[in-house]
Amino acid sequence: MNPTRIHRINMAGLAITLITVIAAVLWAFPLYWGVVSSLKPEDEVVRPYVELWPQTLTFSHYVHALTQTQIGIWYLNSVATAVGVTFVTVASSLFCGYAISQLEFPFRRALWWLILASFMVPIQTLIINHFELIAGMGLLNSWTGIILPQLIHPVVIIVYKQFFDNVPKDFREAAVMDNASEWRILTRIYIPMNWGVTTALSIVTFIWAWNSFLWPFLAVTKTEMMTITVGITQVSDAFGVYYARELSAAVLAGLPVALAYLVFQRKVTQAITLSAGIKG
Repeated sequence: MNPTRIHRINMAGLAITLITVIAAVLWAFPLYWGVVSSLKPEDEVVRPYVELWPQTLTFSHYVHALTQTQIGIWYLNSVATAVGVTFVTVASSLFCGYAISQLEFPFRRALWWLILASFMVPIQTLIINHFELIAGMGLLNSWTGIILPQLIHPVVIIVYKQFFDNVPKDFREAAVMDNASEWRILTRIYIPMNWGVTTALSIVTFIWAWNSFLWPFLAVTKTEMMTITVGITQVSDAFGVYYARELSAAVLAGLPVALAYLVFQRKVTQAITLSAGIKG
């Protein structure tokens, strides 16, 4: 290969690497700054100049968040609602994807096109309708009221449908010849073959439900029913804003999701790749 061409390739690779590193630092710096600021005394946080590391390390703000707020109850609410959203969404999407992929029934194609068309409707445009329905059913300030409007995830249905489409037909034909019911075909053949997809989609759905803010913020007014993302907005003081306290609560709110991502990083990346491939 021409040495000049090799030099150009190396320079291009160096430039891409440099840009990537700069982008990563810019992305990570707010996270770093939030964690470091939560470990500073309040007088250090409000200083007019930048300090990349606290002069006095303190965990008092975390102690305050854990002992002087209802963060334990907010965690419980978040776990309950996120698990509920994840379980119902993944289970219903699995059945729906299997039905559209493998079964014949009236208006099957119309249902499929309706699911695809739902991508054009931002979920935020349905907030008013959701609020009217949930309020009319008397489900405000309840786990059920938080969970129900968050069960709309067409991308999960589409991922399952495409996976089931790619399963070799020989498996299904052999099961049909053995007089297996649709339930046995689904539970004994298709579900065991897609545990990886189910795990990945479950993790991503859980993270999405945990981080959800807009709907829980509208559906809950009682402090004891708030999820963690809404509850941390209540970490304030009558005599002013304490930034370090609020940042410590924000760090505690995001900690479970960060740990889940670190533990299941490969599965999360797999699910995001699947979703991006479909949306693209």
